[in-house]
Amino acid sequence: MGRNFGLGDIDKLKGQAAAGKSAAAMLLGGMLFAGTLYSSLYTVQGGFKAIKFNVFTGLDSASYGAGTHFRIPLIERPIQFDVRQQPMSIQSSQGSRDLQIVNTTVRVLYRANEHRLQELYRRLGIGYSDVVLPSISNEVLKSVIAQYNASELITRRPEVSASITEELSERAREFCLEIIDVSIVHMNFSKEYTQAVESKQIAQQMAERARFKVEQAQQEKQGIIILAQGEAESAKLIGNACKQNNAFIDLRKYEAAKEIAAAVAKSKTKAMLDADTLMFDLSAKSAKA
Repeated sequence: MGRNFGLGDIDKLKGQAAAGKSAAAMLLGGMLFAGTLYSSLYTVQGGFKAIKFNVFTGLDSASYGAGTHFRIPLIERPIQFDVRQQPMSIQSSQGSRDLQIVNTTVRVLYRANEHRLQELYRRLGIGYSDVVLPSISNEVLKSVIAQYNASELITRRPEVSASITEELSERAREFCLEIIDVSIVHMNFSKEYTQAVESKQIAQQMAERARFKVEQAQQEKQGIIILAQGEAESAKLIGNACKQNNAFIDLRKYEAAKEIAAAVAKSKTKAMLDADTLMFDLSAKSAKA
């Protein structure tokens, strides 16, 4: 037989339903609170800084470094900037002071000024580097390259790089950027100028070679003159010696005879030479004796 429900049972069921609704409401409230709390927090990674945009007051003047920070959901929105040093390669074509076309590639190392992030965002937005760096770099390169001749751009390259860095740094400050370093990666000239430089180098090498040959010829000439002067002086001394003493002539005859005899002795051909052939006149010496 079925059970009859009384007023007590109905009240009990009403209580259980109310308790279930209360638990569901608490669970929903907890979930809403957890979701609100989660959306109220945001994290800034290392090397980044954040500013907050408020839908009522605009950009907040404070900036926030690495870590977890609080925001008002639906009212405040964090905007993060990478403040680390970043490279950018820029290619440009300019004219030198002597009207030569110069193709230059520079590597710019830059970063956002972390103390002026609000101004940077108002003026340029998040993609600030692509907006401003190429234009001001081209402007500075044209200005600096025009101050040098094509040859000076090669011989005074460190000075050119320093000038570009200085002028670009000053120009970038106007846009809330900091230039850390500028290096010239590549620099070349027009085909005609390159050929002219090569021709000049070849001509200089040929001129240097010709100058060396002239100097060598002059040294050889000077050596011949000195040798001739020495031989003349030697002949003069020999002549004076012969005038003063005939024994010097006899000594030279003995030496010549000795050399002839040594040469004949070494030869495979046998030959008989008399004293006259050897320039050694023994009979004359005997007669004088």
